[in-house]
Amino acid sequence: MEYNKLIAELGIGDEVEGFYLLKAASPRTSNSGKPFLSAVLSDRTGNIEAKVWDYSGPVGAKDEGSVVKVRGSVSEFRGSPQMTVARIRVAQEGDRYNLGDLVPVAPVDREAAYRELLAVVDGMADPDYAAISRRMLEKYGERFCMIPGGKSVHHSFLNGLLMHTLYMVRTAGYLAELYAEVIDRDLLLAGTLLHDIAKCDEFVTSPLGLVTEYSVKGQLLGHLVMGAQEVAAAARELGVPEEKSVLLQHLLLSHHGEPEFGAAVRPMCAESELLSLIDLIDSRMEIYAETLEEVPSGEFSKRVFALDKKLFQHR
Repeated sequence: MEYNKLIAELGIGDEVEGFYLLKAASPRTSNSGKPFLSAVLSDRTGNIEAKVWDYSGPVGAKDEGSVVKVRGSVSEFRGSPQMTVARIRVAQEGDRYNLGDLVPVAPVDREAAYRELLAVVDGMADPDYAAISRRMLEKYGERFCMIPGGKSVHHSFLNGLLMHTLYMVRTAGYLAELYAEVIDRDLLLAGTLLHDIAKCDEFVTSPLGLVTEYSVKGQLLGHLVMGAQEVAAAARELGVPEEKSVLLQHLLLSHHGEPEFGAAVRPMCAESELLSLIDLIDSRMEIYAETLEEVPSGEFSKRVFALDKKLFQHR
């Protein structure tokens, strides 16, 4: 019996026990009239079909997206590995498993990253932009640190939004100094810090925090508009001058650059222009990183939909 063996390493004949993500679960009935559960188990390395014979629950479709503990054996079915599960239950409080083995997690220290962002806010010279940033982090901090940065295109792993924001804030701080003659540093930093924070309300997530779909409000308004609304509300509560509130809202509404890419308005001040470019840089570099990780040196990737081209791995 092997414990918590990664799915990519499973072989025919393996007897396994451990924790996996229940990616799909469908109660069915066999030709002989007996109930069984057809499921897909997954971890960060892949998926495997699974069958729980003579089984009518309690684990079922309602538990999709949850961590389950299973015991079973691996066999071959129609040329592919399949696990026959003897025992299955939803993970309980006190169970020990490594979340990073089950789902992709950002390669950053979550607590250290959040402390770094708080330090950036504390270092702002403008008390109004600092106050709005602090208020928004107080509201969304825990979820902001946990959720992915997207559903599939880039940073679609746990803590992805935190990583994306951290890297952008670091870039913004450097470029604000480089272009100090045209950039209000604190406005740029506040806009960068808050540009995607409304994804906390835009996304619907699984029990583990992965994005499963978009909320009704997220589909009707989107995180740019929702973020601007939150900034406006915070500014009113804090007594921030309307001019500063409007400028910060503009950064959030325009950070996708052009309407064809989802921007509500085009960037019309230096800080909004720079923010849209920083966002583009970080998102594209992550797409390169995620794509090229699977491409052998000297070869091209398949066409990447988000970039509309193939990528070359030269390393």
